[in-house]
Amino acid sequence: MCTDVKARYHKHILRFRKPAGTSRGVLREKPAYFILLQNPETGFTAVGECGLLPGLSADDRPGYEEQLALTVEALNQNTALPDLHRWPSIALGVEIARRNYECGETGAVFPSAFSQGEAGIPINGLVWMGKADDMRQQIDEKLAAGFRCIKLKIGAIDFSRELELLAYIRKHYPAEAIEIRVDANGAFSPEEAEKKLEQLAPFSLHSIEQPVKQGQWEVMARICKNSPVPVALDEELIGLFDPKSRRELIETVRPQAIILKPSFLGPFSVSDEWIRLAEEFGAKWWITSALESNIGLNAIAQYTYIRLNDQYQGLGTGGLYTNNIDGPLYISEGSLRLGDTPWKITELR
Repeated sequence: MCTDVKARYHKHILRFRKPAGTSRGVLREKPAYFILLQNPETGFTAVGECGLLPGLSADDRPGYEEQLALTVEALNQNTALPDLHRWPSIALGVEIARRNYECGETGAVFPSAFSQGEAGIPINGLVWMGKADDMRQQIDEKLAAGFRCIKLKIGAIDFSRELELLAYIRKHYPAEAIEIRVDANGAFSPEEAEKKLEQLAPFSLHSIEQPVKQGQWEVMARICKNSPVPVALDEELIGLFDPKSRRELIETVRPQAIILKPSFLGPFSVSDEWIRLAEEFGAKWWITSALESNIGLNAIAQYTYIRLNDQYQGLGTGGLYTNNIDGPLYISEGSLRLGDTPWKITELR
């Protein structure tokens, strides 16, 4: 990378079209931080997103912007970066910006058939928690749009109504036609989790994400051992900063699957490590976005493509915002693709 690169960061407030739920309440907007690296010789500006998600990211704590400023200063002076292993979203943002800089083309991070617009990534259609009628409408829209995997957020409305929604899908679409994933976001108590999993079993679900709150490894191990529905760990992976703790989690819990959100984990090498652990212990894995803007979503999608497996990925969040960074990402027949529309990053410069 050019030694006299001009680096800075930019803060952009993303506004949701509709409130999006997190485990700590409801988001109506979220901050997006971008690291920009400009080549003084050509004027090309590379962009990397630091995908901080309030209430969930391990680095959602005081001092975030100060750490960003120190990182940008180090980039400008071409000195060693500050220790970022406990600031995973910043570490990933730096890597994305550097990879984009080396590629020398707006949006390019991991060159592949996907980044060239020649291939797509099969994704799930996300159905947000809400009133039963609203969720049923979302389901119908996703199926009509060609999705063959539906992911439902559960735990926000009456459980019996959620079971009715699952029955509604299965009445019209057997498991061979539509894959159903559910995400409890830790909504079940340890006492009720196994009973609820038994009630979910008749609907031939692909998996349930995070049935109980993170940090209860022994409880989760028992659930994974006894559950009639395959269990995927999601929030459980957040905040495990060293390889030893990551291995201990998988060895203790023995999940059927893990879900990788790179913005929560750090550099892509950490996602690589999780994938190796999953495969070592016979667990499935897939990659999802964490409500990043299109900049971060694009980078994560390009990484996902080069690691692509036979699972549907969770990368369908690009249409959530009223003021997203416009670019070539689009969804067609249940797949995420890159088209010819140019990136519009002028507002970040």
